[in-house]
Amino acid sequence: MSSSVLTQLGSGIRHPRTLLALKTALAVGLAWSVAPHLPGSASDYPYYGPLGALISMHPTLMRSITTGLRTLAGLVIGMLLAATVIIFAEPNVVTISLVVGAGVLVAGARWLGAGSDTVPTAVLFVLIIGGPNADSYSVGYLVQMTAGILIGLAVNMLIFPPLTVGSARDQLARFRASLADQLDDMAQVLRESWPPEHEDWATRGTQLATVADDVRTALQAASDSRRINPRTRLRRNRHDLTRDYEDLAAFERITFHVRDITDVLANAVWGTEVRIDLDPEVCDVLSDAFTSISPTLRSWDEPTRSAALEEARSTLATVGARAQRAGEKPGSGMNPASVIALDLSRILAVVDDRQPE
Repeated sequence: MSSSVLTQLGSGIRHPRTLLALKTALAVGLAWSVAPHLPGSASDYPYYGPLGALISMHPTLMRSITTGLRTLAGLVIGMLLAATVIIFAEPNVVTISLVVGAGVLVAGARWLGAGSDTVPTAVLFVLIIGGPNADSYSVGYLVQMTAGILIGLAVNMLIFPPLTVGSARDQLARFRASLADQLDDMAQVLRESWPPEHEDWATRGTQLATVADDVRTALQAASDSRRINPRTRLRRNRHDLTRDYEDLAAFERITFHVRDITDVLANAVWGTEVRIDLDPEVCDVLSDAFTSISPTLRSWDEPTRSAALEEARSTLATVGARAQRAGEKPGSGMNPASVIALDLSRILAVVDDRQPE
């Protein structure tokens, strides 16, 4: 087998989803092997052990723990609700329906989270499957689920516990590159004859906002993956995400201004929402401004950032003066060049506020 094939195979196995699938399969297999040997009535219900293991397997250790605990809490609550029927009445169509409805109401408690669905399920299982042996069934059900969840947590913690910091930072870098690409694409539009041959840049505003939301979700997951994770003790994994959250906030502010520029330029080209007349004399200098600011984003963490910032400041000063002169022409009306120049200045201000490490 060639080295390239081995490398691809290794990368595939290390992929988070593949690794989670392999660990889940292992946990379920271990739980099924252990289940028949649990003491008492638990051994009569071995199928709940693998179910507990499956429920406990999640991309982060913290989520695995919280999901497991909430599932067990939901089971206990459901069993207590079922016990009220057994103690004070008898299982029939009316009592089962009422107590399941009560379980659904209780499941609405926000703190139960992922365990909310188990409340009415536990009620139904205890009363219908457990029947006359509801007490032993409840004990066996709970013991098997607990054992399965513990096995799942052990597997998730001992075998490459998930740490998604690198993936989140990669998404953040791609987000920054997307903002720079959008500025470069609009710079090209300003130098082309209108209408331009490509239109994809004009519809990227909403996409950039969606990417920002996805990156924030990824950073939150990365932060969650660091909690109680033994891998964070290694020096290479001690990265503090505070800086990344600050960068994301900066990129979100930049996105607002990039979207505003995109709307102004799209209306200047096609007049889809409102007719905007952009003075052809400022198109070239605006294009230069776009291409001077995009390198400040691309060199965000690089030594060349200072030089890029200095060049962008100089170019924007020229843009501001030209845009003002264009707005002073008789009958010029709305001055879109000044609007774009203002947004560019605000983008540069956000970049400038970022302190080097």
